[in-house]
Amino acid sequence: MNHINNGKYRPYPQIDLPNRKWPANTIVKAPAWCSVDLRDGNQALINPMDMKKKLELFTLLLKLGFKEIEIGFPSASKVEFDFLRRLVDDKLIPDDVTVQVLVQAREHLIAKTFEALKGVKKATVHLYNSTSVAQRKIVFNKSQDEIIALALEGVDLVKKYEKMHDGEIFLEYSPESFTGTELEYAAKICNAVTARWGINPTRKVIINLPATVEMATPNIYADQIEWMSEHLDNRENVIISTHTHNDRGTSVAATELALLAGADRVEGTLLSNGERTGNVDIITLALNMTTQGVDSKLDFSNINEVLEVVEKCTEILTHCRHPYVGELVYTAFSGSHQDAINKGLAYQKKKSDKFWEVPYLPIDPKDVGRTYESIIRINSQSGKGGIAYILEKNYGYQLPKAMHPEIGRTVQMVTDEKGRELEPQEILEIFKESYFNAKEHISLVDLTLSSDKKVSTCTLVYNYNGKEITAKGEGNGPIDACKNALMKDYKNEFTIHSYYEHSHGDKSSAKAIAYIEIQSDDILSCFGVGEDNDIATASILALFCALNRAFH
Repeated sequence: MNHINNGKYRPYPQIDLPNRKWPANTIVKAPAWCSVDLRDGNQALINPMDMKKKLELFTLLLKLGFKEIEIGFPSASKVEFDFLRRLVDDKLIPDDVTVQVLVQAREHLIAKTFEALKGVKKATVHLYNSTSVAQRKIVFNKSQDEIIALALEGVDLVKKYEKMHDGEIFLEYSPESFTGTELEYAAKICNAVTARWGINPTRKVIINLPATVEMATPNIYADQIEWMSEHLDNRENVIISTHTHNDRGTSVAATELALLAGADRVEGTLLSNGERTGNVDIITLALNMTTQGVDSKLDFSNINEVLEVVEKCTEILTHCRHPYVGELVYTAFSGSHQDAINKGLAYQKKKSDKFWEVPYLPIDPKDVGRTYESIIRINSQSGKGGIAYILEKNYGYQLPKAMHPEIGRTVQMVTDEKGRELEPQEILEIFKESYFNAKEHISLVDLTLSSDKKVSTCTLVYNYNGKEITAKGEGNGPIDACKNALMKDYKNEFTIHSYYEHSHGDKSSAKAIAYIEIQSDDILSCFGVGEDNDIATASILALFCALNRAFH
């Protein structure tokens, strides 16, 4: 690639807005949302949606809470026309939902659009024509005044057919390629349109200012929106709408800054589908608001259902790292991340207030219908805490923290060998193989325990290097008594360093799990695990496990 520019590209000019207010603003409420999945999203598909898919996606959009839905371009094709008629004939449009239709400023197209709208109680007619310098010069070869005349002709035609429509008609006007249009000219054409429409408090107009092509950094778009907001006539009766594409990959940022700059409404799609580089992703925008304590007025509590329907209708798979919804966005492989998340979830569970403050998770996965099972997954980069988390959350084994490094080393040997992620079931199998199926040089045959207030007595029957031995010992508890019985014939010196226990399973069939850590002159630390209906027996089994692992 030639890194010498030679004038082929140039920076987008700054906006003269010395007293800009938007940098000090905060988003405190949701905008009016308009889904354009069925129009802009549909026209971007290799295989456009058929009637069945359109109906399924429309149903989803209603379920999510959209009150404005651009359903298509009914004058452009029979499929688009028939879809609108199906919605009307089958009475599928709720009374509180406004459907939106796109149309160019041509009478036969506007006539066809109103034919399709017959019977619709509330509809927005979205009129557009391109206003940018490049489009005027290269595509249309028209002057500024000629482009304004074209827009006004469209307004007059919409007003003409509005009079014959039995329902409420709203006007939306888009100076297409707004970001490539001189601001003074954009304001001039928009003001001409609203004046011709007859704007007033009961006849508001949506002025949609699209980043049809994202041409500059998001702050420039915010400046443009604030500048327009200050130069539109009857601003109190104008609904400023954004429609950002993602050419520079910053459509979400551009839209959020535009809301700070005074925009009232957002057009976008689910999962950023849309012509060329895609529209702004409304899911990301809405859930960004959720993380800031703002009610988005949209329901994304079952994100898996949204993914399933959208992917089926669009035939486009979602990237595994897509914000909030990707398969891996709540998943940590890194050991330090796993440890922080594990501690954060434990802290969240214990504290009294609901404020979410778990490291690495800006939103509670449960709020979008995800479970905690997949938050931590194990590969060669994973840490000891993540493995302990999997064993506890999936299988109920609450390993003491001092044991984490030991099981971590064991599992990591397997991940290094296999060179891939391990499934939770595989981690459980490694754990059981290490602690319940350890190679034995000593094994418990029988156990009898008794105690009075001061002394516990243990009678052990055990196999040691192929020989059955019976021994009796006393101590200040069952484990101490067992150790004293063992040491009469057992040759390896050791001390018991720590002991933990917990119940495992449902209350009616719960078993006791015991963990014992032993040490010796040669062994810094070694754990054993025991499981039994009786906690004392589980403790002795854990001791035998530790001995087999330490002195194998």
